[in-house]
Amino acid sequence: MLPVVVVHGGAGHIPKDRAQLSCAGVRDAARAGYTVFKSGGSAMDAVVEAVTVLENNPAYNAGRGSVLNVKGEVEMDALVMDGRTLASGAVSAVRRVANPIQLARMVMEKTSHLCLTAEGALQFARAMGVSEVPEESLITDYARMRWRKNLQPGANPVECQMGKMGTVGAVAVDVEGNVACATSTGGMINKMEGRVGDTACVGCGGYADNQSGAVSPTGHGEAIMKVTLSRLILFHMEQGKSPEEASDLALDYMKERVQGLGGVVVVDPKGTWAARFSSLQMAWAAAQQDQLHYGLYHGEDFTEPI
Repeated sequence: MLPVVVVHGGAGHIPKDRAQLSCAGVRDAARAGYTVFKSGGSAMDAVVEAVTVLENNPAYNAGRGSVLNVKGEVEMDALVMDGRTLASGAVSAVRRVANPIQLARMVMEKTSHLCLTAEGALQFARAMGVSEVPEESLITDYARMRWRKNLQPGANPVECQMGKMGTVGAVAVDVEGNVACATSTGGMINKMEGRVGDTACVGCGGYADNQSGAVSPTGHGEAIMKVTLSRLILFHMEQGKSPEEASDLALDYMKERVQGLGGVVVVDPKGTWAARFSSLQMAWAAAQQDQLHYGLYHGEDFTEPI
């Protein structure tokens, strides 16, 4: 059953013209994460590689392709967590960095802190030799078009957000049974400057613990934060629920309690995995035992050799 890596590219309703891009991208990312295992990499190496591939793909709301804030600028959040030690690193509202997930890992490995924000995160990136990129290089025509559309009176950014471009994430278990998670996002479309959602918050935008498993979610950040979705799923798994049962329980609770839709990818330390969502769609892919599983709608589980 080991190793395994599972990735998502955002939950919601994906327009037909972008669905194919979204499905192809998560398959590429799962393959990339699985390749890391083949060369002896850890679960942390695999999730960071998978998310880096998705950040570099303009079809997603992370890295290049991120949504814009109300001022038309890119501010990104990212989180990693290592289930072996519960070490974690995050960045929030960071600008002009091509791969926030790699910076989040540096926060975990090179500082005594868990999260660095905005200007402080950028200063740290410079100190680590991470090259700054022009903001324009992160902005796509699609993101700019949607920003303009949502400036109009009566626009509903939450509704518009759901899945048109998705937060990205990955979970993995390596051959030693260590679990890890990674999540990255450009946040909420037309958000206030300085808004930080669930992604950078431990227990909300991700959690990994060798004693129970790993989770990476996607959906409405404020709703995910209210129910600490990632930790809630692992709580259910600690009570003996399977990854699938635990995910469904927590997503149902989030829908009932705070009217929030979303999706998750989950693994347990034995390599049992789940990709579950309460939204209409979620692009996901999983690589295990040299097989690639993937889907977009409820009930889908297509397979092909890696």
